[in-house]
Amino acid sequence: MAEKKVFVSFDYDNDRNYKYLLEAWDANPKFKFVFKDTTPGEINTYSIARIKAGLTAKINDSDYTLVLVGQHANSLHRHHELIGFRNWIHFEIHQSVLAGNRIAVVRLESSYEYPTELSGKRYAYIDGFTEDNVIAVLDKAA
Repeated sequence: MAEKKVFVSFDYDNDRNYKYLLEAWDANPKFKFVFKDTTPGEINTYSIARIKAGLTAKINDSDYTLVLVGQHANSLHRHHELIGFRNWIHFEIHQSVLAGNRIAVVRLESSYEYPTELSGKRYAYIDGFTEDNVIAVLDKAA
């Protein structure tokens, strides 16, 4: 599998363990999953404008956006008015579309609702977080 420049969009408070697992797969030569992670580390600021700028720069440096859809993908963030979207996932999807990124979506559980920001957008999707599923959906998004 060729290395892809991937920004991972996920709910940091509830689903960051899935992001850590992606990093572990990438680091382990026994796994076939490889990617160049362009997702920023935790942005240590309370400035919404600085967070938006940091995320946008990383999204623009990517070719793919991998959206991990957890239970809270459509939850209203307490700063949604400042973000300009329901939450950070919605902002990241919007910015990814503007950047021309290929969108790949992994729904962690089949009962979870897709982010409403995906409505009317072109994206590849799959249910279930496994190494094979992540590889498949990124390949489908190509």
